[in-house]
Amino acid sequence: METSHEELKDNTIIIVLGASGDLAKKKTYPALFNLYREDFLPKGVRIVGYARTKMDNTEYHKRITSYIKGTDNPDVANKLEEFKSLTTYISGGYEDSPSFQNLNKYLEELESGYQGQERNRVFYLALPPSVFIPVAQHLKEECYYKGGKNRIIVEKPFGKDLESSRHLLGALKQHWSEDETFRIDHYLGKEMVKNLLVLRFANVALSAGWDKNSISNVQITFKEPFGTEGRGGYFDEFGIIRDILQNHLLQVLSILTMERPVSFSAEDIRDEKVKVLRAIPPVERNDTLLGQYVSANGKPGYLDDDTVPHGSVCPTYAATTLWIHNPRWEGVPFILKAGKALNEAKVEIRIQYKDVTQGIFKDISRNELVIRIQPSEAVYLKLNTKLPGLDMRAIPTEMDLTYKRRFADAKIHEAYESLILDALKGDHSNFVRDDELDVAWKIFTPILHWIEGRNGPSPKPVPYPYGSRGPKELEPFISKYGFRRTETGYEWPVTNLAAL
Repeated sequence: METSHEELKDNTIIIVLGASGDLAKKKTYPALFNLYREDFLPKGVRIVGYARTKMDNTEYHKRITSYIKGTDNPDVANKLEEFKSLTTYISGGYEDSPSFQNLNKYLEELESGYQGQERNRVFYLALPPSVFIPVAQHLKEECYYKGGKNRIIVEKPFGKDLESSRHLLGALKQHWSEDETFRIDHYLGKEMVKNLLVLRFANVALSAGWDKNSISNVQITFKEPFGTEGRGGYFDEFGIIRDILQNHLLQVLSILTMERPVSFSAEDIRDEKVKVLRAIPPVERNDTLLGQYVSANGKPGYLDDDTVPHGSVCPTYAATTLWIHNPRWEGVPFILKAGKALNEAKVEIRIQYKDVTQGIFKDISRNELVIRIQPSEAVYLKLNTKLPGLDMRAIPTEMDLTYKRRFADAKIHEAYESLILDALKGDHSNFVRDDELDVAWKIFTPILHWIEGRNGPSPKPVPYPYGSRGPKELEPFISKYGFRRTETGYEWPVTNLAAL
């Protein structure tokens, strides 16, 4: 019987495994606190932190509240004290039965104060993937409550390639059903990614030109202005393609390009995402540009990080072009770009339309639809318009929907808040399904194996300076797929995003 589509309203304990780690204190607990503050958590909820680290509740509370903002506000401070009172900590191992039996005993003690028969447990794995399998097994064997609903939330990365992903999926499925499993890709919780469904399917003005007949090329870009900052050992194991392209940007691509779902139900949406991903062949080497940042502007290069293996050829920048072989998108290049140590922080989608028919207009700018996912969420459409005056001269301008101006009083929730709430509601729409994960790895595994030197020598990434826009080879790379820069002189007016 499927029970995970039901909302958890009462008698619920949320167990955060890996409670002493960075992910938990920076993302999970601030999200849980904000949901509690706005009364979105189940009535009478209890939160239990679990990790190997030995610490008392005072140290635990200090750690989990260190990234919560606004505590100088008395109302927030009061709520924070309430929040602390409902969350406690217990330490234990990740691979031995007695630790989990001890955790279960502790949960039963907390549940003894609940009214009625039902007991619900949500297990949030803020853990490294190396312990996913033993933890999932022990939770099912020692901590699964048969008289209620049990859900397990798993963080990426879900494997390192197709083979390891299938091994991980298979091992988890031995203990947890697909219905009980919520695989988080936090990009699916971002406001502007969720907004793609509305922009695409609620606007005839946009959907009419959403195909190969109107669109020349699409770029999905992720930029970070910092390097590995001493975490190079972890990053070197995964690289920028696994870290960003294979999951976050591919998720954005699937929503951007899928056909209209029959309904907004989770399975209808995920069915369409899988269909479009299945139409994408594996990435080709000649459709790939790899880079690695070097020291510049007083900042160290990737290989200057002591935690990075000597002489590593791990790419910190990647641009890959994907092709979708279906009637809507045949021939349109989708360029996915991601890099560290670049000139700004930005995630955006840039859809460039084809040239207008030559004749009365020559050399005018192309239309572009830009969807800025972060920071300062915005949608703007670049259009050509007549320059006011007596001359007949067309210039590029824009229709600009910048969220902080248009929705000045609206709160945009963090992605983790949105996704934890979805898991409590039993809504799988914004979580990654098993077959979706499988086909995503099929697209990127060959190129990953090439980078790792499995079938010959590894490619050497081209250098680019820390703080730059990326490799100098990027411009010719995107140009060969038909991208054309707007004539010089055009600038989207929101130049100072921090001022908004």
